[in-house]
Amino acid sequence: MFENLKKFDKDIYESMERELQRQKRNIELIASENIVSMAVMETMGSHLTNKYAEGYSGKRYYGGCEHIDEVETLAIERLKKIFNAEHANVQPHSGANANIGVYFAILKPGDKVMGMNLSQGGHLTHGSPANISGQYFKFTEYGVNIEDGRIDYDDIRKKAHEIKPRLIVAGASAYPREIDFRKFREIADEVGAMLMVDMAHIAGLVAAGLHQNPCEVADFVTSTTHKTLRGPRGGIILCKKEYAKAIDKAIFPGTQGGPLEHIIAAKAVAFKEALEPEFKEYQNQVVKNAKKLAEELIKRDFKLITGGTDNHLILLALTNKNITGKEAEKRLDEAYITANKNTIPFDPNGAFITSGIRLGTPAVTTRGMKEEDMVDIAEAIDLCLTYNKEKEARDKVVELTNKYPLYKEYEIFKK
Repeated sequence: MFENLKKFDKDIYESMERELQRQKRNIELIASENIVSMAVMETMGSHLTNKYAEGYSGKRYYGGCEHIDEVETLAIERLKKIFNAEHANVQPHSGANANIGVYFAILKPGDKVMGMNLSQGGHLTHGSPANISGQYFKFTEYGVNIEDGRIDYDDIRKKAHEIKPRLIVAGASAYPREIDFRKFREIADEVGAMLMVDMAHIAGLVAAGLHQNPCEVADFVTSTTHKTLRGPRGGIILCKKEYAKAIDKAIFPGTQGGPLEHIIAAKAVAFKEALEPEFKEYQNQVVKNAKKLAEELIKRDFKLITGGTDNHLILLALTNKNITGKEAEKRLDEAYITANKNTIPFDPNGAFITSGIRLGTPAVTTRGMKEEDMVDIAEAIDLCLTYNKEKEARDKVVELTNKYPLYKEYEIFKK
């Protein structure tokens, strides 16, 4: 594999090889990352990348798109089936593009919107001042209770009645509990707002029936395809039929040009995988692993925001461990554990240093790990962060990653 690349561009090949070795060696606990199947990977690296296909199926601006139309239509129909959605757009290049597409479709600069505070679990595109969303629209932030770290629905209702937003955005990137989308719908209806749900982190759990399906209540649902959904890097938009034309127009020609049809084909493959019975078993194991990891970390005197998890992720508060999130991320990496520093609600250290670490179980579950392996992972994290024993932690990690090799069934990755 990659023989042509190896001959022509040795520098890139060698960087790719080092990254492959890192992925094989490390325990991947970044909650937003996963490991795609070989079928998805093969599709991403296919000849479909050669084709321009501006427009939509049956309405392209280039000739020769008849087979591309077949691919994109399959992706749309499979996606609609997974989430029981009325309309789907599979062209967004990312989750951020999907969110911007919705805003462009229904908002005007200066419109009032509500979104979750970035430092309390939200996302950049939910109104952060550093992002285009926060600069073009008038966002009001909502967040969590200081007492228990859970979303403060009473505060959301109060603020919504005060500001009368045109749109309310629900969804999070670092929130370990189930989100009540029906309650968001109630609040939106009370103030005459539209509701958008960004389910990027939990899309796989929703697909498996382990979380409320936001398509049942939201006007718009956005997601990435590469987190719990375990597809290629990209975005999607689902919406009610009445908004279909506005959404499609907002993506093309509104905010994007030619779609990445090799990625859309890979999305279609991942959607087919998500419709298989094994996918629900996988998602169930993701949640079981997250709960077990949370339980084992609590036993080792780690503080968890909200005291546990309902989904695939855990947010550790390191305030009792005398270490910052930034330091913890670096130390874990030395022990071959990949995680990311993360703000905790009301974080005294800010976004660049942080007081927390975000952990997730999608990738380790894809490798085949079960609850008993979460005990070993918790022990390795404890050795590293509590006792400064990176070497002992690293030995445990290597034992685990050797036991659960990356792409174990494929000869090309065995060396």
